[in-house]
Amino acid sequence: MRPATPLICQFIDEHKGTYGVVPICRALAVHGVQIAPRTYWAHRASAPSKRALWDTTITEILAGVYEPDAEGKRPPESLYGSLKMWAHLQRQGIPVARRTVERIMRANGWRGVTRARRAPRTTEPDPAAARAPDLVGRRWRVAAPNLLVVADFTYVPLYGSGFGYTAFVVDAHAGVIPGWECSLTKDTGFVERALRHAAAYRTRQGHPFDDAIHHSDYAEVFVKPRMCGDDLPRGRCCVDFSA
Repeated sequence: MRPATPLICQFIDEHKGTYGVVPICRALAVHGVQIAPRTYWAHRASAPSKRALWDTTITEILAGVYEPDAEGKRPPESLYGSLKMWAHLQRQGIPVARRTVERIMRANGWRGVTRARRAPRTTEPDPAAARAPDLVGRRWRVAAPNLLVVADFTYVPLYGSGFGYTAFVVDAHAGVIPGWECSLTKDTGFVERALRHAAAYRTRQGHPFDDAIHHSDYAEVFVKPRMCGDDLPRGRCCVDFSA
């Protein structure tokens, strides 16, 4: 689909000082974007549209808020984001659309102050819980698969706000991830599902978790030792929690 003529003319404006108008029009035609030089000059000689004039007006108003003055100071409204700025303009009797404010602020790099999102804690020890012994001793190299599986979970910032969480189980021998799970809450259940996924996957392959050590953080929300009896009845999987 051919871009709008104002967009093509803007592109020519940005590069005509280097290449010239006619060569740019020829190059665009080769790529299927037809525009004659006279069309470009006619568009440049025409009067600006009502939208362009309105955008210029709003841009000047917002520049007086977000750009520092001669003393390097800005009014308190410069802390506003697009939504609060739109509401502020409405209170001032300026009938501007919310998306217009968003578009102009984004084009000029203006943004309000945002509160920093606090990263969630993924390891929350429970002082009252019994702590299992450390069976690994930070010896991560093993001679064969299914001898040591390491589990953990991490957080991923979501677009807009909030966090998502991903739990994964890693076979320490080759770094293979036989089980994983995603969730919007960091509870014990979603981490247990990752371990169940790994155990079921390895069982289908004919290599169940016999004589395996499951190692994870010593965290309140992580897998509890009862996991051995719940879903790995045929194996002798030892659960190891360490900080």
